[in-house]
Amino acid sequence: MYRLNKKALQILQAEIQRCSGKDQVGKIEQEIVIKRLEQLCKEKGDRAKLDELRDSVIDIYPQFSEKVLKQAAKANQSPGFFTKLKWVTILLGSSTGILWVVNLPYPMIRWPVANAAPILLLPSYINMDYHYREAIKNLEQADQLINQATSPADIEQGSQKAAAAQTNLNNLPVWFLGYYPKAYCNFFGCTWKFTVDEFEAARGRVARIEAIAFQDRNAFTPLEQGEMALKLARQQYEKATSIKDKENAIASWQAAIDQLDQIPKATFAGETAQSKLKAYKRDFDNARIGTFIAAAQEFDLEAEKIQPTQPKAATELWEQAIKRLNQIPTENPRYLEAQRLLAGYQVKLKTVADPRSGTYIEAAKQFALAAAKASQNPPHSVVKWEQIAKLWQKSIDQLENIRVEEPGYIAAQKLLAEYQTNLGIIETRRKAESEAQASLQAANEQIQGLIASPPSSPQQLKGKIQGVINRLKTIQTGTTAYAEAQKLLVSAQKKLQQ
Repeated sequence: MYRLNKKALQILQAEIQRCSGKDQVGKIEQEIVIKRLEQLCKEKGDRAKLDELRDSVIDIYPQFSEKVLKQAAKANQSPGFFTKLKWVTILLGSSTGILWVVNLPYPMIRWPVANAAPILLLPSYINMDYHYREAIKNLEQADQLINQATSPADIEQGSQKAAAAQTNLNNLPVWFLGYYPKAYCNFFGCTWKFTVDEFEAARGRVARIEAIAFQDRNAFTPLEQGEMALKLARQQYEKATSIKDKENAIASWQAAIDQLDQIPKATFAGETAQSKLKAYKRDFDNARIGTFIAAAQEFDLEAEKIQPTQPKAATELWEQAIKRLNQIPTENPRYLEAQRLLAGYQVKLKTVADPRSGTYIEAAKQFALAAAKASQNPPHSVVKWEQIAKLWQKSIDQLENIRVEEPGYIAAQKLLAEYQTNLGIIETRRKAESEAQASLQAANEQIQGLIASPPSSPQQLKGKIQGVINRLKTIQTGTTAYAEAQKLLVSAQKKLQQ
């Protein structure tokens, strides 16, 4: 079946002749449109509908008659009920009127005819069979195009197929399905059935597909708007020459990403947006973090310049720099770089606000940092716990140099309470380690004594072993002696059970 028949082509050619100009340009335009239509005449597939015929001519001839387009579309339709009815009419001679009457959609007419002469119902059977098969075909194609879409064109084509399936379903007589709940083309050897339930299910499926297509089409608008806004924000960022302009571009960039992230994920546009958002967010994070660091460095340079004459303004600039750097998350690759800058800016800020107390606090933090690092991966020996305790004590000593009247006194007291708590914990760990080592040594001495001179009485031997076990059980977890104590404990318990 070709997509455009000769009759429809003739109708369109007549209107093209009327719309064409007489000059050379008019001839060229006429040739272009006619070639398009002739190409449709050569292509096999579904018959071209009104919209496709209009698209073939309207760009060249905006004045092309809509009435003519409708006439051509009607002439191009596949043979339907009345075309097949004519064939049956010719076959039966002069019985046209009777044949038309018996094929009317009224059960009281069709029932006696179906029992007496079912051949007379052939035209309506053929028509119903055609629309049934077309409905199934269009519905399957619509389902595939919508649910497996790869482009907006698939969504649009799927919507058209769903509309075509709906038209086919509208041409199936529901009254017939209800009146004859059996294979209605049984006379001609058909074996399939199409019940009212199947009809309703098909209509529901069409409605769902049309709803999905409607949502998908609507979702393309925010997708296009979001991608355009993101592109403009990125261009604005690349062209920005000042930190303020870059931050404004970053804000626009973030808004565009938020817009894309809000597109319903169940739609094709939402899936497309989600597949792109990972790369968009990565580029955005790189730009945002780079802007934070660049802004902080710029604030620092300006603060250094004005510090001698405008200490208050310099303080505000360093506060802004610290604020930017604090927004960089720990998982970002540039986090450590930001932390190094942050530590330097905090020292400068405290030096301006309170030189003496700021120095003591910074020194205390350095000792505390060293102590915290040394405490990692316990257990440690008694000697190491003592070294760690000395570091915490030095931190405390630095903070105790700050007097009550100094501005940094309250901050120093907060740190002092924290460091004293930490020192207490370290002292507890040191004491536990010391006691564990002493208990382990004593247990080993007991074991050596038993080996050198074991008691002659089994009861005495068991009593001695039980004493070793009790001593080993006093060794706490988290000490260097704990692992060895556990091994000795297992051995002693086995010996006790023998």
